[in-house]
Amino acid sequence: MNGYDERFLTRNGLAARQLALLLLEYEPETRLPRVRDFAEELGCGNGTVQAALRLLEEAGAIETAARGHLGTFLIRSDRSVLWRLSGLGTLLAAMPLPYSRRYEGLATGLRAAFDDAGTPFAITFMRGAGSRATALLEGKADLVVLSRFAADRLIEEYPEDLSLVVDLGPTTYVGAHGVLLREGGSLDAPDLRVAVDHASEDQRMLAERAFAGRDDVEWIECSYMQLPDLLAQNRADATVWNLDEVQGRIDAGIDVLPLGDEITRDLSLRNSSAAVIGRAESVAALHAIRDAIDPERVTKLQSAVVRGERMPSY
Repeated sequence: MNGYDERFLTRNGLAARQLALLLLEYEPETRLPRVRDFAEELGCGNGTVQAALRLLEEAGAIETAARGHLGTFLIRSDRSVLWRLSGLGTLLAAMPLPYSRRYEGLATGLRAAFDDAGTPFAITFMRGAGSRATALLEGKADLVVLSRFAADRLIEEYPEDLSLVVDLGPTTYVGAHGVLLREGGSLDAPDLRVAVDHASEDQRMLAERAFAGRDDVEWIECSYMQLPDLLAQNRADATVWNLDEVQGRIDAGIDVLPLGDEITRDLSLRNSSAAVIGRAESVAALHAIRDAIDPERVTKLQSAVVRGERMPSY
């Protein structure tokens, strides 16, 4: 550390760091809680909170104004300074491999939203929702991007550990899924060979639903991006795949069919929506992260990338 940062190693400075995290939740021209309310939340005295506020003002992180009986208002804040002083550091988000324009657009939108908010942000790409969830639970990533369906399942399994940060809405994760069928094949044929990637929560779940009640199905394990190749090589008869990737990736010898109406009605919205989840250990940190993500900004940039109007940048 250098300059004024060294003062944040004192008792008052440590309180200022905690206070910086809380202040990330407040917009300019909003009334702040009373000093004694902050003191109660931080578990310290009123004098410590007042000293912490002064440190933050001297550091250029905030500017406040007392307005008599109306209370104290936050006039201005520098989110980048607050973020740095809070000790949150650079957020690392684990995303799906950027093999589609939709995923590239999502990465571009998230990067821009965090940059706009003055929040240090980095992306790592990992195949499979399960692998990304493990990285989050083990503290190797701060955020994970996956479908809303997969997010709900994980939060239900780890309610004390994981929390939803934001749902970006339909078609932000995938446009739609469909059934790929080897040319000349039939979905009603006995002993149907269905390719599946168990590392992909969404693909596995949709495949199991699409072929539910079929005791004669032979499941063929394969990495997600190689699923169509198995059909082309006559090593599988059918699979479920992201239709964003059909053009330019599917051979002429493969038919593309819609998923059944029941599956589409039940799962299409949650399966197509991109969700961001984080660890629930710090409520204040999650609030700060939620505030840093502008969903409209993310989806607008994603759409521009998908339409080819903007180059991906992440």
